[in-house]
Amino acid sequence: MGIMIDRIPKGPVIITLAILGALVLSCMAYARPGFFTSETYLGGLLLLEVMLAAVWHFRKLFFVLLIGTFLMAGLDAPVGGGWTMARWAILGLGALVGSSIMLKDRGYKFGLFHVVATFAVLAALVSAAVSRYTMVSSLKVLSLLLLFIYAATGARLAVLGRENRFFDGLLTGCEIVVGLLAVFTFMGKEILGNPNSRGAVMGVACAPLLLWGALVSEESFTKRRRIVVFAVAMLLAFESHARAGMLAAFVSCALLCLALRRYGLFGAGIGILAVIAASSAIVSPEVFSRSVDQITDTVVFKGKDPSQGLLLSRKSPWQDTVDSIRQHFWFGTGFGTSDTGQDATEEVGKFSSSSLTSVEHGSSFLAITAWVGILGVLPFAFLVGMLLAKVGKTVWWMWKTGNPMHPAVPLAMVMIAGMTHAMFEDWMFAPGYYVCVFFWSLAFVFIDQTALLTVPDTRDVFWWRARAMRQELNAVASTR
Repeated sequence: MGIMIDRIPKGPVIITLAILGALVLSCMAYARPGFFTSETYLGGLLLLEVMLAAVWHFRKLFFVLLIGTFLMAGLDAPVGGGWTMARWAILGLGALVGSSIMLKDRGYKFGLFHVVATFAVLAALVSAAVSRYTMVSSLKVLSLLLLFIYAATGARLAVLGRENRFFDGLLTGCEIVVGLLAVFTFMGKEILGNPNSRGAVMGVACAPLLLWGALVSEESFTKRRRIVVFAVAMLLAFESHARAGMLAAFVSCALLCLALRRYGLFGAGIGILAVIAASSAIVSPEVFSRSVDQITDTVVFKGKDPSQGLLLSRKSPWQDTVDSIRQHFWFGTGFGTSDTGQDATEEVGKFSSSSLTSVEHGSSFLAITAWVGILGVLPFAFLVGMLLAKVGKTVWWMWKTGNPMHPAVPLAMVMIAGMTHAMFEDWMFAPGYYVCVFFWSLAFVFIDQTALLTVPDTRDVFWWRARAMRQELNAVASTR
């Protein structure tokens, strides 16, 4: 039976399905014309078509659809509301299809990192069972499970075997995001909702990836374009006044330059900043002095009393989180929720988050400890520790070879930028946030790529070119 199905020509089948679909839509238009005049139904139909196309080209399109959907859901725009529920359907679909493909192919491996991720989900589930807001916490655990399943299957399928095309598309996406955010910021519109989100996107994703893209670009026009877009990304991060985003961008980009021994590039960047600052001070010393005072007040001290230190704005949420950890020491308050002392009523929310079930913690690592407790945080700590170990391995490889061409290099920079940013913002284990989805999708890919790190014979060996050359030689040898 399977052989007979395989022999059916796909072209006539697609044409037949298209004709039947057109007939069905025509009948629906005649019987229920209201369906085709409603923005909700038309939007749902369009989304369904996009989802089917993404599933049909799962490796090529689904990652883009997933990240785009979560990004749209987080926009401060009228289009953002409809994507809030759609993102979970798309994430669940991605987890289902990715798992099906991997189970069918049986050529993909799962290692210790995936086992630890499974235990992290189980620990989150235990914390949800003892939470005051069990239903809300359980739904958040389900979202974490779907994210990890997709990252372990669909995200890996999007990259493995097609690294060139994936990273080219990723860099193009970063350029588009930076361009759009620059336009909206110039117009005075904070499209991402708040400056901290803009700083997170620029610092964690766009800045390190664009700098790496400029380093590996062979065409001079592409290199110059990516350098310009990288400069715009850094400007957007600085203009957001988000200290965590600026720190993440600086740490990841500095580490990239220093690990590759591009001291000249690192020095040039510092020198350009110094020249700009010096020129501004010479041309207009009064304006420069006011700018320095403004930056010191809004960026460094966040409008707080300078005598209280740099981290005064973080001390209050940090102290509240530490107090919560002491009160719920072993199993936490429930994954994704905070114990505010109120029962799960309609006012608080039984099935959705609210300001009464979720509070600011000031750090992703403190947040996950408060949510799942000291016992539950162990697998999450192992996850982060394994990522740090892989980052160290990649940086050592970069230092020994001076070669930026391996796919593990940009992924390592995203990992270090994300973990730096997460020290001061609590998004790393919040699956509803687009930066969280982006980070963990690439984290599971990063684990695969670090397993392929080998010291090349020369510093000029390009990793994916070498692999393509080996494949061509094998093909020629097999024909003889």
